[in-house]
Amino acid sequence: MTTSASDSNTWFGDSAIGDRFPAWTRGNAADVFPDPFSPLGQDLVVRQGLCISLRDAYIDIGVLDWDEFENPESPELFAMFGGYLYNPLSLTRLLGARMPGVTPQAIDLAFFDDRDDIPEYEEQPWHQSPKHEAALAESMAWTMSTDSIPELDADKEYAESLRTNRPDLASATDSALLARAREMVPAIQRLFENAMRISSLSSLGPGALGALCEAVGDPTASIRLLAGIDVDSAAPSHAMWELGRVANASEELRAAFEGGPDAVLDTLRASGSDDANDFLARFDEFIATYGSRAQNEYDIMSPSWEVRPRIALAAIDLMRRSDESKAPSVRHDASVAERDRVAAEMREKLAGDEEAAGTFEAAMQSSRLFLSGRERAKTNVVIAINEMRMALREFGRRLVERGVIDKIEKIFMLTDDELSQCRHDPESMKDLIESRWTQFQTLYDREPVFVVNHDVPGLDQMTERNSVAVTQSSAGDVLTGNAGSGGTARGRARVILDASDPLALEPGDILIAPQTDPSWVPLFVPAAGVVVNVGAMGSHAMIVSRELGIPCVASVAEATRLIPDGAIVEVDGSAGTVTIVSLPD
Repeated sequence: MTTSASDSNTWFGDSAIGDRFPAWTRGNAADVFPDPFSPLGQDLVVRQGLCISLRDAYIDIGVLDWDEFENPESPELFAMFGGYLYNPLSLTRLLGARMPGVTPQAIDLAFFDDRDDIPEYEEQPWHQSPKHEAALAESMAWTMSTDSIPELDADKEYAESLRTNRPDLASATDSALLARAREMVPAIQRLFENAMRISSLSSLGPGALGALCEAVGDPTASIRLLAGIDVDSAAPSHAMWELGRVANASEELRAAFEGGPDAVLDTLRASGSDDANDFLARFDEFIATYGSRAQNEYDIMSPSWEVRPRIALAAIDLMRRSDESKAPSVRHDASVAERDRVAAEMREKLAGDEEAAGTFEAAMQSSRLFLSGRERAKTNVVIAINEMRMALREFGRRLVERGVIDKIEKIFMLTDDELSQCRHDPESMKDLIESRWTQFQTLYDREPVFVVNHDVPGLDQMTERNSVAVTQSSAGDVLTGNAGSGGTARGRARVILDASDPLALEPGDILIAPQTDPSWVPLFVPAAGVVVNVGAMGSHAMIVSRELGIPCVASVAEATRLIPDGAIVEVDGSAGTVTIVSLPD
């Protein structure tokens, strides 16, 4: 094992690197894990939950055997460097090395950003395995032939039961709170295993569509064929839209929202009117159903909508001010109609070629099923994570009340073992918590290196965020990225760095974001188009933009710095370009 950097130049939770899987990347991790990850989240959610799930999923679909993992009993398959989580580039490339008709390079394009600093694939003799090739062939055949994934529906019912059966946390003992949090570990393991199984196979259908469209001379058609797929992460937007319509129908509710999202709930609770009570009841139902969503939602330290409803209220207000043409259902229906039109054209072009026509239908079914399933599986996972979050926040609230810490979030600076010590001897943990919190805050100001290969980077290898000067684009400049969701849109660029603070965004603007996770989806609804700094072909921004029928270009490096806020831009989601039409006055 490679040793880590010295203690003075490393975050205490950082990983070591083994010989078998030396390469790690922020590609696709920057979407899912955009911020530094808390120690308690790393321990309970990542190491005890996600890593175990990825191990089991890869064994299940035939990528590896148990004894091919380093430390299989407790594998570290999502590594941490500089406090940021990384995806296992070497491990994921093994999927391409062993899967029939696939290559490690194809896996890179399917799951990670296409960047010059990605290291070349290092083939090892043990990578080639007829046994695993045969097992993966069976998984591929299932992926391209099944018409349902019933285990995801069972998982959804199970995850929702975790929320429905939440005990009264306020009256629970400290012991019960910690037990409740730890009870979510096996739930996360179960739910994330299916998420990884589905995600690992989700590129097969879109890949087949891409090859067919290329063969008939219309490579951009594959993007349009993936439009209008129903995904669970877009469901909150539909509910928010309806809440926005309810708010618009009442003079009292409109006035409450115009006072700003921070005061809406207090204003309505003080009112006691029928309109106020009706909205509050609807909003309570919304939070019970979708309150697990959050920015950086896999980290239990991050505030979910249930913890900080202001985030959801700001998005509802934005939709409230949007006209009916921006309704998610309207855009979705138009997206489906365009998909069906392109599909009909493809069927005409493939008529007479029975094999190609059959592959097309299988690829369409697989794409819809697995891209939708991927988002459902993630939604199931974050429900369990939020149940863990809420129990731990109640314990943290009590520590604030007892004078042990001065804010709830500091409880997440501990590890699982330290949590038990803190319960019994909280005074002994005070200095440790404070020192970690102080260093943890500095991690937000650092830019994590994009690729780690063989050697563990020290904190001194992370540059200060935005320290490298960037010259903003000029009128006429064309920025390129990955084609994410078809169509074109022109509008005012609005650079939004935090989904919880979207007040600068107006209906019809082009949303320019560093990355997106489900907490950003409500901002897609009023936007005319979406541009993000990072995101590979299967990224969240692309999938949701297609469901909502919004042009999207992903992986436009430094878009949030290159594109002037307020500039008029044109987004071509099929070509993967962003044109600066004019600069702001």
